[in-house]
Amino acid sequence: MLALSVLDLSPIPKGSTPADSFRNSLDLAQHAERWGYRRYWLAEHHNMLGIASAATSVVIGHIAGGTKTIRVGSGGIMLPNHSPLVIAEQFGTLESLYPGRIDLGVGRAPGTDQTTVRALRRDPGSAEHFPQDVMELRALLGTPVPHQLVVAVPGSNTNVPIWILGSSLFGAQLAGMLGLPYAFASHFAPEALMQALEVYRGHFRPSEQLDKPYVMVGMNVVAAETDAEAKRLFTSAQQGFTNLLRGTRGQLSPPIDDIDSYWSPAEKAQASRMLRYAMVGDAATIRKGIAQFAKETKADEFMATGMIYDHAARLTSYEILSEVARTF
Repeated sequence: MLALSVLDLSPIPKGSTPADSFRNSLDLAQHAERWGYRRYWLAEHHNMLGIASAATSVVIGHIAGGTKTIRVGSGGIMLPNHSPLVIAEQFGTLESLYPGRIDLGVGRAPGTDQTTVRALRRDPGSAEHFPQDVMELRALLGTPVPHQLVVAVPGSNTNVPIWILGSSLFGAQLAGMLGLPYAFASHFAPEALMQALEVYRGHFRPSEQLDKPYVMVGMNVVAAETDAEAKRLFTSAQQGFTNLLRGTRGQLSPPIDDIDSYWSPAEKAQASRMLRYAMVGDAATIRKGIAQFAKETKADEFMATGMIYDHAARLTSYEILSEVARTF
C-alpha cells in the first residue's frame, strides 16, 4: 500500500465556526485511522479567517485524544514564532500523553503576514536562527547532558521525531545535513520540488533519528465518483488560492459551476501553477496522477490535503484516496 497521510488545515467553511471545524477534523481523523492513513498533521497559521488550527499543539491533543493508533503531529509548527523550550515542553507533553504517536514538523516561515508577526511579539528576523533553533529543540527533546542548565519537563528523553518542512532549497539542505526526514510543501509551492529533493538526498548525513533519506511530498487531492463532480468540488480550493493572490481573507467558499467566471486569466495561470500537484477526479484519474507523481519524486510517503467545502464530500474524497492507495 502507498504510504499515505493527511494534512488538515482545519478549514472553516462559510457559515460555520471553528468549533464545527474541530469536530469535523476529529471525525476525519477517526475515519483516516480506520482507512489506513499513517499520519494526521495540522498546520500553524495565524490571522487566517478560514483556518482553525492556529493553536496547533492544542488541536493535536484534541485529535490524538480521539484516536488510538494513527500518528498525529504538526505540518508544521512555525518555529520562528516560538522558543524551542516552549515547543519541547508542548510536544513532550503530547508524547507523554500519547506515547509513540506524536510527530513534530517544523518550518521556517511565520505562517502569516508581517503585521501578525509583530502581533505574535516575535522578531521578524528570528527566521535567520532557524538552524540553531532546530538543534536546540532536538537537544531539549533528547537525553540531557551533565550540568545542563535548562531541561524541558516534559520533553527531555521523549525523542519526539522532528521533521523539517520546506518549500525551498534551504530546508532541504538543512534536513539533509541534520539527518532528519524532509517534507516538501508541493501542495501549494511546487516550483522547487525536484531540485529540493535532489539537494536533500545529496546532502543527507545519517543521524540517530534516521539512517537514510526519507521524503514526504504534499499534494492536493479532491476525489469523487466522477471527474465532473470532483472538478466542481475543487473550485473551493481554486477560489481560495485566487483570494490569496488578491490579498482577500475569508472562510472556505462553496463550490461554483464556472471557475473561469471567478478568476482572471492571470490569476488562473498563477493559481494553477501553485496547484500544479493537484489530483482531481474519480478513482482512476486520481490513481493515474499519483502514479506519475510517485514516478517523478520517488517519495517515501505522500501527504494529501483537500480543501473541500462539504464535510461529507471531504470524507468521501479521503475514502476514495485510501482505496486507490491499496492498489499500489
